[in-house]
Amino acid sequence: MELRAGQVAVVTGAASGIGLAMARRFAAEGMAVVLADVAREPLHAAADELAAQGARVLAHTVDVSVREEVEALADAAYDAFGAVHLLCNNAGVGSGAEGRMWEHDPRDWEWAFAVNIWGVFHGVQCFVPRMLAGGEAGHVVNTSSTDGGVAPLPTASVYAVTKAAVVTMTESLYAHLTAERAPVGASVLFPGPHMLRTGLWESHRNRPERYAKTRPRRTPYRSLAEWEAAMKEAGREVAFTPLEDVAEQVVDGVRAGRFWLLPPAAHTDAQIRARSASMLDRSAPAYLEHFILDPDD
Repeated sequence: MELRAGQVAVVTGAASGIGLAMARRFAAEGMAVVLADVAREPLHAAADELAAQGARVLAHTVDVSVREEVEALADAAYDAFGAVHLLCNNAGVGSGAEGRMWEHDPRDWEWAFAVNIWGVFHGVQCFVPRMLAGGEAGHVVNTSSTDGGVAPLPTASVYAVTKAAVVTMTESLYAHLTAERAPVGASVLFPGPHMLRTGLWESHRNRPERYAKTRPRRTPYRSLAEWEAAMKEAGREVAFTPLEDVAEQVVDGVRAGRFWLLPPAAHTDAQIRARSASMLDRSAPAYLEHFILDPDD
């Protein structure tokens, strides 16, 4: 899909992290940008930043787990700009589940499913029919993770399960759009290949009361900064992928009509090959066989 000035992009989870990086990149292309996020103050700060740079911007507070709010987002986008050409279902949370899977708080699963899976589905159902009715070229980008789509991370099992679901949902969406010969495409985004400085670690700050944990968290790390400091103290340097690189990856991938927005990396590519080989061998992947769980993870 060609990206050009005058088109309209909608980005959820746009107040910070990957979402904000994508919004900045789309605005740099001359696109109008609809910023959506559950965090009202950071969202409007992000919108003010882009508007000050001359971008056409609409900020809309939304909890993507609530279908009616996503419907209202779609209404607001179309009322403001008359069309949507690029939809990025990017909002996501880390549920904070700890310990062994059978010990998890069910509400951690409920919250993660509501945002990471239902939020993407709501975006697809509330926007794609209107995008198709518009008859113009369009694209949908759903944000997954290598934790779920390449080599599931057992210490983040809830998050990994939801992100694996996003991969399959996007594959299905792509197949349906292709079968209809629709002018709208679809891609699944795997940000990386290294760690990312996003608000995922602090997702608990926006956790709704209806999904409140039934017991206190045990983790000693309440933020990415605390975890990074602990890693440095232990002599372990952590590599980070610049968020701008992720946004550039999305722009390049959409323009090329690429389905897998997955940057080449030796470690990631080796995991993909190992997982595929284990399926053909009908054996458990090595990264699961040799996994050691800290009770506080």
